[in-house]
Amino acid sequence: MNLSFDNTEVAFAYKTTKDLKSAKTLFSTMKYPVLTGLGTRFTPFLMKTGLPINGLIRNTIFKQFVGGESLEQTAPICEMLNEYGVGVILDYGVEGKESEASFDHAMQEFVRVIKFAATQKNIPVIAIKVSGIARMELLRKLNEAPRLRSGVHENEEQLAEWARVRQRMIQICEAAKEFNIGVLVDAEESWIQDPIDRITMEMMELYNKESVLVYNTIQLYRHDRLDFLKMSHDIAKRQDFLLGVKLVRGAYMEKERARAQEQGYPSPIQKDKDATDLDYNSAVQYCVENIDTIGFVVATHNEASSLYAAELLDQKNLNHHHPHVHFSQLYGMSDNITFNLAKEGYSVSKYLPFGPIRDVIPYLMRRAQENSSVKGQTGRELSLIQQELGRRKQLETA
Repeated sequence: MNLSFDNTEVAFAYKTTKDLKSAKTLFSTMKYPVLTGLGTRFTPFLMKTGLPINGLIRNTIFKQFVGGESLEQTAPICEMLNEYGVGVILDYGVEGKESEASFDHAMQEFVRVIKFAATQKNIPVIAIKVSGIARMELLRKLNEAPRLRSGVHENEEQLAEWARVRQRMIQICEAAKEFNIGVLVDAEESWIQDPIDRITMEMMELYNKESVLVYNTIQLYRHDRLDFLKMSHDIAKRQDFLLGVKLVRGAYMEKERARAQEQGYPSPIQKDKDATDLDYNSAVQYCVENIDTIGFVVATHNEASSLYAAELLDQKNLNHHHPHVHFSQLYGMSDNITFNLAKEGYSVSKYLPFGPIRDVIPYLMRRAQENSSVKGQTGRELSLIQQELGRRKQLETA
């Protein structure tokens, strides 16, 4: 196997030297948790005051991690990535709305994204959040509800509200089926995850009979999720549908631990990174071993896990473009993984969010926090950028 994640020429072929220098400045700033903390605390406030900082955000963190303010603005990035054999997972990055009208609007936007994806060559799936079409408090109550046949409290108002959420999911999945575009349902906080898991499994049972259309997301930094993966697979086999899963480490670690400590319950998070890494690779292995009945996305910035998954495919003589396996990284991060996988013929995509700057601020703040809190991630990004800038400089002077 010729795969290497150290080839910066391949990793950054799509970026100009000017773009690389801008990325270097941004990651240099983000490696300082104090600066990132101040930025994440004050940026949303400054946006609300109407101060003219949109331009600064647009030309720095927004440009690095977001595809554009509108769906149409993502098209040039989709086309560029397609030239390098890289797909796109579109993510309508609007969060935090809490009215029925906004939930209906989000559902319509998800359908619009599906229709747009069908016009592009390299958008196999889109991402959705159930909290984008359902009230957070409803999800929290359902998470704590007794396991009734209905899956919700015996409360007419809540039953009606949940029925509307279910109908929105069905409309999204019906559009996905019509246009043959997959749907990745993102994982969220543990205290609202149970109803998300249940409705996603229900959609899989309806739509994953012949191929994998709907995917649930499994956060392996939770100590119970490897077992949950296996349980989900058992249910899928019994109910005769294909399981779809996106494997991630997770995005809410600090929030999860803080809430568990504050409310006095055991943390759902693994005891350390080694335990997370072990479960993640075990999940990858389980999916490869059951590739006939599981479609999965290896969604990680971890080079060791990405290499492990690629090696497993080779060991089992599985096609790099097997319809049941896909790799993915966030746009703006881990280009060394994405573009080197693509060069070696693996199915790989960039997770590409889009939306108005004001609305995607929560997403951007999470990216900033992730890069400052994940040990070594920012340092690795910086090191690769500097390596490529050095290589280009050498070529100029040669």
